Amino acid sequence: MTHARQDTMRRALRREVAGTIGLLADEEDFAAMRRYRTFTFDDHETYLQQVEGLLRTLASQGRHTTVALFDPEDYAQFCAESGLNPDTPASRTRFTAELASDGPSIPYEGQPLTDLVPDLVDEAVRQATWEYATVVLARTGPCATCGEDIGRAAFARASELITRALDTSGPGTRHLVCSVPSDPETLLAALHVEIAADGRALLDDTEALEFATVLAVGIATHRAAGMVLRSSAEGARDRVQGWRMNGGRLQPLTAAEVFDAYCTDALSGELVSPESGVDYCAAPDLEEGDPEGGHTH
Repeated sequence: MTHARQDTMRRALRREVAGTIGLLADEEDFAAMRRYRTFTFDDHETYLQQVEGLLRTLASQGRHTTVALFDPEDYAQFCAESGLNPDTPASRTRFTAELASDGPSIPYEGQPLTDLVPDLVDEAVRQATWEYATVVLARTGPCATCGEDIGRAAFARASELITRALDTSGPGTRHLVCSVPSDPETLLAALHVEIAADGRALLDDTEALEFATVLAVGIATHRAAGMVLRSSAEGARDRVQGWRMNGGRLQPLTAAEVFDAYCTDALSGELVSPESGVDYCAAPDLEEGDPEGGHTH
């Protein structure tokens, strides 16, 4: 009886343990792991099927599981720095535990793996973008003229401009997109906001932080950044407005410039049909009444 009770207690405790699965999302990463003898899978599609089956089994047991993106290069570096043999399941488990604390991950909530993987990749891109943008701002250092921290000033300025952009219209949905040219890839950030009837902005704080950081990079480095706002409200046509960065300041685009940006194929340069139910509008001047526009040295 005592032994049976202990088994029951252990099963109950297992349901209280959260887990993380390190996922090899693409075939290139999967192929890189095949160099390890103890990694026994030899087909990526079969591997993904087995992962999905395991996730479903854990969910049916009431277990909470997160899925993290497993990067073979980061794994090899982790093992080298930790003095671990990379060709063991125990080392892979330790690395996955590290991913659970600070790597890109999303919870498994019963969604198909075909839906989960793109979301996980997007999360990894978001995190990498924010980390890179944060480093860029930190490296700008203090102003040689006045000593002000340029990165901090740019972030404060970006937050103010975002607030002004969201205040340009009434209740409804706002979707902001910011792009900043960078090497090797353009930095992209998006911010989804719901404006309540009383004017309160309902948004995700982490998303807002990431967006402001990316916009701040454009301000601090004077890169040719751009910002687009799409406003939606029940019973009304969507409105699209845009701004371009010039000398660290956002300049409003005219209706024609917004139309051209949206209705021109970025690769071929050919015109494409405008989206139905959308008005391409001139943007307000977010810098108006603020001639200094933040740090200008």
